[in-house]
Amino acid sequence: MPERLCSNPVWPCAMCGAASCLSGFSGLDVVIHGSSGCYFYPASLLQTPIHATLIVEEEVIFGAEERLRRVVGEIAGTGRPVAVVQSCVPAVMGEDIGKALEGIEAFVVDSPGFTGGMEEGYRRAISALAPTVDPGETGVTIDGLNPIDPFWRGNMLEAERLVGAAGGTVAAAIAAGPLNSLRRCGAAVLQTNPGLASGIGTPAGSLLGIPATETAFERLADLRGLDVGAVLDEADAAEERIGRASDKFLSRSDPPTVAVFGEAAYATFVSDALVRYLDAEVVVRAPRNGEGAVTSLNAIRDMILETEPGLILGSSFEHAVAPDVPYVGITFPQRGRVRLRARTLAGIEGSLSLMDDVLNACQETKRL
Repeated sequence: MPERLCSNPVWPCAMCGAASCLSGFSGLDVVIHGSSGCYFYPASLLQTPIHATLIVEEEVIFGAEERLRRVVGEIAGTGRPVAVVQSCVPAVMGEDIGKALEGIEAFVVDSPGFTGGMEEGYRRAISALAPTVDPGETGVTIDGLNPIDPFWRGNMLEAERLVGAAGGTVAAAIAAGPLNSLRRCGAAVLQTNPGLASGIGTPAGSLLGIPATETAFERLADLRGLDVGAVLDEADAAEERIGRASDKFLSRSDPPTVAVFGEAAYATFVSDALVRYLDAEVVVRAPRNGEGAVTSLNAIRDMILETEPGLILGSSFEHAVAPDVPYVGITFPQRGRVRLRARTLAGIEGSLSLMDDVLNACQETKRL
């Protein structure tokens, strides 16, 4: 039995990843074919409108094709295409979803929770939507956006801002924007999260961190002939601002000992940034996914209690273990916090925002 199932509270399963990806596109209705539990968990994280068949016990035994067709048929009456995400129970039952939806315009994403973690479902959803590069499109594709990520909207806005500053345009964003934009993706691709690369086009590079952003835009200049001078100048100015603030902090305080928990690409970026700017000692770097993934609440607790970090970056789970330790949220869930404005970790503003939060967290606690 795979380790990561829907019941894992720390890192969502493939079904959640597929629903998250699909929910980012406008002009598409998303239906989870499963029980109420399969619906409410991703719905609580996404906080965007999605639908569900909400199958009941009798249908687990006798089949839920009739309910699926009825629910999807009603939603399809709006005129928008529908994406159906399969959960564990219908998959185990072996339901013929394609036959049940015959005559209805629908994308079917086979991503039950037991097939893997969030990234697997995200990629299966992208594969079902089949984005394509338009050879005549001169705009840039923004990749790696995930609506389950508390930074996804800010990452999208920052990527669009930087591309505009270089005189370019955004052709499509994955996973965001109109569904039909996936038919005209630009060949040059900027990654807001390399761990969720869709695989289309030619990667220009990652936007996680100022050095990476500079490299990505230099590559974008080669790929698309954009004038990236303004972006590079802004990046240099941001580095100086961070350097001055960090030096001021270090003149009064020792470098922090840090524990970082989060999606692998974010955890690497954050750890590197804190070492770069604050000479931090990273005593824990625990990715949620990939090699060395840590998704056990007990393991998370043990890591924090054993290393006693002076700063924690992660989710509500880590904050609950050591509520008196300076804390910065970099991954979901962020329980008990209102998050209305767009926040970014990507691009130039992402690094400025991260260091803002880190320095303020450390200083606020020091003053208590």
